[in-house]
Amino acid sequence: MKRILFVDDEKQVLDGIRRMFIGQHSDWELQFAVGGEAALELCQASTFDVVVSDMRMPGIDGATLLHHIKDRFPDAARLILTGYSDIALATRAVPVAHRVLGKPCDEIELQTSIESVCKLQDIFCSPELRRVVGSIGELPSLSATYSALAKVVQDPAASLPDIAAIIEKDIAMAAKVLQLVNRGFFGVAQTVSSLLEAVSYLGLNTIRNLALASETFRVFVPDARIPASFCEEMQRRAYRSARIAGTFPLPPSLRGACVVSALLHDIGELVLAYKLPEVFCAALTLARTTGCTQIEAEEQLLGTSHAEIGAYLLGLWGIDSLVVEAVAHHHRPDRIPHVSFDATMGVYLTNLLAHECDQSLETLGSYRDCPGRRSRIELGSFGRGSFDRIV
Repeated sequence: MKRILFVDDEKQVLDGIRRMFIGQHSDWELQFAVGGEAALELCQASTFDVVVSDMRMPGIDGATLLHHIKDRFPDAARLILTGYSDIALATRAVPVAHRVLGKPCDEIELQTSIESVCKLQDIFCSPELRRVVGSIGELPSLSATYSALAKVVQDPAASLPDIAAIIEKDIAMAAKVLQLVNRGFFGVAQTVSSLLEAVSYLGLNTIRNLALASETFRVFVPDARIPASFCEEMQRRAYRSARIAGTFPLPPSLRGACVVSALLHDIGELVLAYKLPEVFCAALTLARTTGCTQIEAEEQLLGTSHAEIGAYLLGLWGIDSLVVEAVAHHHRPDRIPHVSFDATMGVYLTNLLAHECDQSLETLGSYRDCPGRRSRIELGSFGRGSFDRIV
């Protein structure tokens, strides 16, 4: 049974949430705390799977509370509710919250968010994933350049030249960021020739995530048993997926998460090729000789797949939980609930379309996807013309 703690400084708000969820989930045990101090006392006395806190509270506010929860009870998923006018407060919450939900938050959105983080917890807590990650050993860490970039992005006093100056110190990362910006993922109408221009066009968080994509392909060097073309092919597929994601008519924040998720969705393959090359090659051989998919072969050999392994690594790196979730479920989006078209559905669709590009542009009507199921793709407003521009 999942134990959910709701925190607000107004008792009537908590009473409303209690009424909202009464009888909804027999597998949820709900607890309520009036204020941050009471919440910490409850967490000290018992364990919770999910903590949902309001942002504006006297004494210990939501961001401070979740910071304590993160440090002292890291297994708990952390959600925060904040008004759209509280931009500065929401910025403080981003590093410590798995989800930042806008107020007013309706019942369906809140319920779906809690369900999705619970599903993600179940994946990360599986004995199969723990065993595989344990056998992998030490995972690569991100460079000092990226760490400095991630830190300065959280500083409200940081300027655009500050961000550009950090990236410019790393020639390889700077070149890759400019390459990605100019590939048309984000609808930039003209060629971007400087990092300052890129930051101005796309914003701090998007630039940080593009730098992450650049960093990811650099920190993994596959074993000699892996074909030399492996990384090049993976990068080509990742960029194609991201370019498709960039055409979706989504709000800017969701679009950015979808593009970055598409860039990173197969990072787990890099982990396997880098750390467990024997298993990786065995999975490819099993898929080729038996006709099963790579995902099915990995699950037969490991009990888990590169999707969950990649999501685990991104979670360790502190990447946006929307990206982690999309990577974890990009082959099986039906494992989590969806209120509307989200990053997970977006990456699932881009994966289908990117593989279809590799197969043939003449078979858009039907598709043989990675999990081995045939799926009908309704392009709708996406349109064949848009698809032709992608490839």
